[in-house]
Amino acid sequence: MDLHTVLVVTKDTKISSLINAMLIAPLFETQIVSDFNEARRLCGERNFNIVIVDFAEGEGTDFAIDISDSLSTILLLTPTQFFEQISYKVEGYGILTITSPFDQFYFYNMIKVAIAVQYKVQVLSSQTTKLKVKMEEIRVVNRAKMLLMQNLNMSETDAHHYLEKEAMDRCIKRTAVAEQIISTYG
Repeated sequence: MDLHTVLVVTKDTKISSLINAMLIAPLFETQIVSDFNEARRLCGERNFNIVIVDFAEGEGTDFAIDISDSLSTILLLTPTQFFEQISYKVEGYGILTITSPFDQFYFYNMIKVAIAVQYKVQVLSSQTTKLKVKMEEIRVVNRAKMLLMQNLNMSETDAHHYLEKEAMDRCIKRTAVAEQIISTYG
């Protein structure tokens, strides 16, 4: 069973009490703050799986948008009368909206949606990291091949074979060979 870290940002003690009673250990580690500046600081220090934000006269909407580039799944509690307007404004940022006040069953289902979204975000983030590493390896190898071509008059094919053979003969990664070439000729 995974632990889900949750930050709740609300000035409304009724909402914080209700959420705190629903999101209990060992499934949830919930932290509740009433100050948006404190919430910004916390989001800067660590990544929460889910951030639940109260509308708070619009301050919550601004906060939710501010942190929308984090890996957190954000749920914005929105008054019913502003729901369509706010939902339209924030959906492009990947923010989920929930009407407030909310039914407990509806809220818990939205938490389940947020957990599912969080799993997908983690998978995509991992894939992105792998792609960035692979792209950096390709960049380093291509730079080394270019230096071999310039300094040792090798063809691209010869430079490629040289990198492969050196890596194999020395039992090191091709990028390590490439980095050594870059430090020698770069």
